[in-house]
This record gives sequence, C-alpha cells and structure tokens, in this order.
Amino acid sequence: MLNRRTLFQASTTLGGAIAAFFGGRKAQAKIPAIADVEPRGTDRRLERLPTLDVESREDFLTHFRIWVNRDVRKVAEKRGEAIMAARGLDNRTPMSHDDAVKLLDGDHIIGFSGRAWISGQQLMWKNLQDEFHGNADAYLAEMEATDNAGPGKLELNPDMYMPKYTKHEIHMQPGGYVGDPLGGYVYHYGTNNFWEARNYQDEMHEQLVKGVPVPKDGKIKRILHMGCSSGQLTLRLKELYPDAEVWGVDVGGPMVRYAHMRGVDLGIGANFRQALAEDTGFPDGYFDIVTSFLLFHEVSSEGAEDIIKEGHRLLRPGGVFYSRDQRDWTKLRERTAFSRYQASWIWRWNHEVWQRDHNSNEYPKLLSEAGFEVSNPRGAKAVGTASSELMGTKPA
Repeated sequence: MLNRRTLFQASTTLGGAIAAFFGGRKAQAKIPAIADVEPRGTDRRLERLPTLDVESREDFLTHFRIWVNRDVRKVAEKRGEAIMAARGLDNRTPMSHDDAVKLLDGDHIIGFSGRAWISGQQLMWKNLQDEFHGNADAYLAEMEATDNAGPGKLELNPDMYMPKYTKHEIHMQPGGYVGDPLGGYVYHYGTNNFWEARNYQDEMHEQLVKGVPVPKDGKIKRILHMGCSSGQLTLRLKELYPDAEVWGVDVGGPMVRYAHMRGVDLGIGANFRQALAEDTGFPDGYFDIVTSFLLFHEVSSEGAEDIIKEGHRLLRPGGVFYSRDQRDWTKLRERTAFSRYQASWIWRWNHEVWQRDHNSNEYPKLLSEAGFEVSNPRGAKAVGTASSELMGTKPA
C-alpha cells in the first residue's frame, strides 16, 4: 500500500478527499484550490496556522522564548556573577566551557534558565509537528500540486549523497532538514519563533538582502543562495532583483520543496535545487553573486572549506562571494562565565554540533586560499544575532 508520508515527490493528488476536508473554501493563492491548505487565510505573506489552538500555542511559546531570552537570562547572568564573586573569581577570566560548567552547574536559577529555554524549544517543535504530521496527506498533496508548476522551477535529487554532518537534528528539529518530508513547514513556522515575532512577513530577510554587496561592474544576471532552507532569503533576492536568475540550493529536499511551493503561492519566480552547497552542479563561472546566511555555523570545517572552493568555482571573474552568520561566540558572547556556560549547553542540547568548529575557522584565510581577494563588506547593519560578515571577490 502506498504510504504518502514516505514520499518526497509524487504526481498524484488527493482529489475529492481534500475538497471535502476543506469544505469548498475559496482559495486566494496560486496553488490549485483543491490542494491549498489555507483554512484560516493569510496575513499578507504568512499563511496563518490552520487552527486557533495551534496558533495560540505558538504565540504563547514565542513570547515565552522572548521572556526567557531577555528577563530570565539577565537574572541568570547576575546569578553567575554573584557565584563567581563569592568564590573570589573574576567573572571575565578566560576559561574553558567545561570549567564554566563545573563552576555554575547545579545552581537552581541558572539551571532554570537553561531548562526553560530547552523546554520551550521542544514544545514549539511538538506543537508544529502535531499539526503538520497529523494532517500529513493534505500537506504532501499541497506540495505535490506545485512540484512542476511555476513561476520558478524545482529540482529534487532524493538519491543524492548526504555527508554525515547534514543529518544532525540541528536546533533539536525532529528529523532535521533532510529526514522529515514535512520539514520545510515545521522549519518555517519554527523560525518565526526563533526570530521572536519579528519575521512573519520575511522582513528580516528583506533587510538582509539589501546588505548583499554587488559586483563593481554592477552586472547581476544570476544569483545563488547556498543553504537556502525554506527559501525566505532566496525569494527576497528574487524580489529585489526581478530580472536576475535566482537559485536557492539546500541539501534538504523537504526544504527546497516547501520553498518552491511557497514561491509559487506568492508568485515569485525563484528556482530551487536539492544539492550540497559544496557540490551544486552548476557550470563554472555561472553566477555573479554567491551568498549565504547562517550556513557556516551548521557545517563541519571540511564542509566550510569545500563550500568556499565551490563558491569560487561558480563565480565569474569580478563576482562576489558574501556570507553572514552568527557572531563569533568565542570573541563576542563568551565574555563571562555564564556566557561560556550558556554556549556549552546550546552546543550540547540545541545540537549546534559545528558551532565550535565555526568559531575556530579562519575564514579570511580560507577565502584567500580558494583564490578570492578578501575585502571588508559594506558594513550592513546587524540583523538579529547575525552580524558576522565575510566577503571575497573573484579576481578579474
């Protein structure tokens, strides 16, 4: 018997069953009405979650995150300072993550700050998974309806080789980016929680694309977004450069499939391909701009080096390679014992497996070794926690 939950791509639809389930609702999107899962309409770019219960829980968990990230963290930080002072230690003395854990672990206030953050994340994923997996047939049919539709096109490669590092359940997302056929839905609404209610209309991504440097000659025919996940930045790039051929690539088939579906629904003609950032399959010198956002802290050091080499191969002479990622936690965030403690449990419990590799990678050196002329970016304003910028130009 056909099990639709195992499919990444198919050509059938649920037909009358979907129509009956949604009661003849009038569709306002470009997805065929028979497949469009939009029972509560949209708030501009964002489709509302299908039930008030799911949306209310998500709203609560988003504001719970805000409270934990701001108020609870401040109290825990002060507690860490007090513990260090009571022991006659300088709170900002450099120390290892393990030493910070030994000094602060076991304190009930600091322990609560970590437990509250982790539990909020786990509950957020469960709330979303219960909805999307509980109605999996409808959501799979929604994606199937646009697999071969435009604007833009989708290229899936479910049999591709996936390095081990791509299979981690980053951010505790069950199934990660590659193992859950509905991962694109879960990720998109989950990151709305991450952004603390500031990105429902992709407004953070709209700001980010404005900071992407362009080649000195001003020619922009083709743009590649590496590690595109649910495609929000890719779609914003296409909107900013409507005449350019814009591609988003991601190892996660569920991610690019969802991204393409959303592009069709919004009428934005970006293209999406399931591929490794270090092995995209595009011709040499094909792109004018190759960019990424929050990619490098999620890949191994070997992967980062290969991605930079691939970026150099893909760019035409004079083309620009530009990346934005998290702050270097070693230099900017791990300034106190509590900050080191917090970084340790995020690395451990939030499955940020490659964060420490990211902090130790010498990116300007990697760019130079790949053949780039390394330069300072234009200094785009920091957005959220993402402020670390990297730019290289391929010599003419």
